[in-house]
Amino acid sequence: MKRRILVALLALLPAFGIVTSCMDYGARAPEKIGADGRGLFITNEGNFMYGNASLSYYDIDSMRVENEVFRRTNTIKLGDVAQSMAIRNGLGYVVVNNSGIIFVIDLDTFELKGMIEGLLSPRYIHFLSDEKAYVTDLYAWHITIINPKTFEITGRIDVKIPGKNQPSTEQMVQYGDFVFTNCWSYDNKILVIDTRTDSVVKYIEVGKQPTSLALDRFGKIWTVTDGGYPGSPYGQEAPGLYRIDAATQRVDRAFMFRFGDRASEVCLNGTRDTLYFIKDHVWRMDVRSESLPEKPFLENMTGNYWYGLTGDPRTSEVYLADALDYVQPGWVFRYSARGGLLDSFQVGIIPGAFCFK
Repeated sequence: MKRRILVALLALLPAFGIVTSCMDYGARAPEKIGADGRGLFITNEGNFMYGNASLSYYDIDSMRVENEVFRRTNTIKLGDVAQSMAIRNGLGYVVVNNSGIIFVIDLDTFELKGMIEGLLSPRYIHFLSDEKAYVTDLYAWHITIINPKTFEITGRIDVKIPGKNQPSTEQMVQYGDFVFTNCWSYDNKILVIDTRTDSVVKYIEVGKQPTSLALDRFGKIWTVTDGGYPGSPYGQEAPGLYRIDAATQRVDRAFMFRFGDRASEVCLNGTRDTLYFIKDHVWRMDVRSESLPEKPFLENMTGNYWYGLTGDPRTSEVYLADALDYVQPGWVFRYSARGGLLDSFQVGIIPGAFCFK
């Protein structure tokens, strides 16, 4: 998720008349996999420029995992760097960053239903309605507006701030008529977009490189900053956890970590009153707390850099992705709301993002 991405040379996919990179057109018989009931999709980034991104599906009730479901169903590879996935009206929108494309699949069969092309370096998608969605981008100076029904681009939102760096745009949360998006790459801002005018109306400064966003039940937006890295041309500082009042669009609390701490990812439990974040370990705190927790919720005993984190909106169970050495297939660990290990399963290379079905 948090890697510098370059734009790859794109290859034409003849069967659909689109451009995407690192695709495989080998003659394979499609498999009928199928998925009933509740499940969890895992987007596995794969290695940059290797075209080995993949999509895994985990059946929550049976605790069964199916890997490479996109390739096995559609007989083509997913592409280069699977960044994220979101769901709308029975369809899954899989954002493939370096291939510059969004694949649209049936949630039950994993069959390809359409594609959205013409994107530079897409990261995340946020639905405003059945016919309008925003797509953020790492390198474009805009957020793309699309129609999820027709898979067409309908507009763009200029995000370049006069006198400031050209911001990347990442995750999105919505409060009323306003969408908030974090600018992670070499930046320190949360942009505020008025959905009525499709324009940036404000930016909120936080620490260096806010990595993700979560909106709690009390109208507070949470983000964690990674602080940069040693030798970064943007500089390095101590990471931190920031709370923004969505109504006033102001930072109302900042919890600072130690310089050099490895911080990334925030998510919420099912009732959105408990926050989880990664800072070397996984930490848990009440969103109304005015102090950081003293002990971690899940201790990192391996020393690996945990890469993805999510909470089940129904059960408040916690899923944690471990990318291991970023070369071999990674693992996902499932924990109860109390922190007990329920299951673990192997997925693809660099598991980074989750999407509940």
